[in-house]
Amino acid sequence: MAQMGEMGLVELRDIEIFLALAEELHFGRAAERLHVSAARVSQAIKKQERAIGAELFARNNRGVRLTRLGEQFRDDLRQVHQGLTQTLDRARLAARGKTGILRVSLFPANFQEQRRYWDTFRARHPQWDLRLRMSTYQDPFAQLRSGDADVLITWLPVEEPDLTVGPLLFAEPRVLAVSGDHALTRRSSISLEAVGDFQHVVIKPVPGYWFDHYVPDLTPKGRLIDRTANVDNLEDVFMSTALGEAVTLFPAHVSRYYPRPDIAYLPVKDMAALPFGLVWRSDAENDMIRALSHVVRDLGPLPG
Repeated sequence: MAQMGEMGLVELRDIEIFLALAEELHFGRAAERLHVSAARVSQAIKKQERAIGAELFARNNRGVRLTRLGEQFRDDLRQVHQGLTQTLDRARLAARGKTGILRVSLFPANFQEQRRYWDTFRARHPQWDLRLRMSTYQDPFAQLRSGDADVLITWLPVEEPDLTVGPLLFAEPRVLAVSGDHALTRRSSISLEAVGDFQHVVIKPVPGYWFDHYVPDLTPKGRLIDRTANVDNLEDVFMSTALGEAVTLFPAHVSRYYPRPDIAYLPVKDMAALPFGLVWRSDAENDMIRALSHVVRDLGPLPG
């Protein structure tokens, strides 16, 4: 790769920092994700830009974005990083007597409630390593297509021609998150029709049909739901909600895993349960993916 030749020796950590910032486009979030300081992120990026002789990121008071060179560098580095990490992983696995890694990315936060699947998979297949991580909000299926994850757990339906939908893990009723001092907190529950009175967050870019199942664009009476509060991470969802700028529909487990003094959760009485299942890239299906699918089918979905 031309850029790598110009940079000379690049530390793996610096590559990870660049790729994290290229994805998050926020120094603080990239630092938090990698458990380093924002100053360390800034230092690594400046070092790379000096070595290349051009800016990789454009910074201004509106935020951070990749330059055209930065986009090319990101695309090239992703391949390099993936190769390096896979080589290191294979060496570490061999040292532990393991023969493969199954990487599972999760949209739902109730991973503890799903432990029976993970524990059973590990017990049945000690030759394989299982790694779990929370999914990003941006382009949910990109991590499967790029090879960064082998399996995604997400809400359904997923209607992508290159992806396979596996068994159901659970289906949950819905809650509406509102600010703690919102007028709606005087109610014990809410209808989907009433959600149409307030602005809702929206995640972009995602397939329209997929997000429509999470937050319909219309109320049961045909009124448009205002989905114009743009967010790209969970922290911003909670901030917009807590400040009263928007309301947010969630699966019910969010009220258990994210109790907050500035947010109230109201049951939505007329929405169907939201199903979550396994999804993977069809042409990347392997024995590990099939084994996890068998575990989920054998144990069945979590109780509702």
